[in-house]
Amino acid sequence: MFSSIPPVTRKLLIANVAAFVLQWLLSWSPSTQSWVLWLELWPWLPAKFDFVGPGFMPWQLLTYGFLHGSVGHLVFNMLALVMFGASLEYHWGARRFVVYYFVCLLGSGVLQLLFASYAVRHGEFYLTLGASGAIYGLLLAYGMLFPHRRVTLLPFPIVLKARTLVIIYAIAAVVYGVFAQGSGIAHFAHLGGMLIGWLTLLYWRRRPPGGGNGGNGRDARREALLQRRRASKLRVVK
Repeated sequence: MFSSIPPVTRKLLIANVAAFVLQWLLSWSPSTQSWVLWLELWPWLPAKFDFVGPGFMPWQLLTYGFLHGSVGHLVFNMLALVMFGASLEYHWGARRFVVYYFVCLLGSGVLQLLFASYAVRHGEFYLTLGASGAIYGLLLAYGMLFPHRRVTLLPFPIVLKARTLVIIYAIAAVVYGVFAQGSGIAHFAHLGGMLIGWLTLLYWRRRPPGGGNGGNGRDARREALLQRRRASKLRVVK
């Protein structure tokens, strides 16, 4: 089963699990636990804000997506990664899939950074970690590309069309992001992943990267060249 997962999805799965194990090992010692703080996504803090920690660093927009707050958090995200990411990678190809994943991860991090930086000036402090923003981007793409496929609404045993599932999660991200602040869940990161994913898909529809449906422009150009060569060798016999 593990070998049937496409390569990029498999590597992302391994990287997230390895990062969580490293988190767990570092958490046993106060002297090493502080290193995790350098990898979580911090808000942009005011100059006079009294805090202990590194504050925002640019690399956190990437590293926060490989950390998780609990085993359940990790398992839920990795199940969704395999469920939706594998289908997208098979459909797009490895290159386009990896671009899409990290664009969603960075986009969700930026939106969450803006929200958390605004919230800290009003007395609320958030540190963000988890791959959920990128996962929500994968969910959106899956719903747009395969709208009529049947999927299960985790953690409930309810089977829905992929398009319906995307709508439910998008509404939930907006509602919880506005009305459930302080819940410990980065809802604006979820919404950011879906938003940047939607914009990326719109861009790709107008200008497909590499000129190929599967994201492999070299194969498409090679096939077109072969077809032209075949056509040039045809002769009309009277």
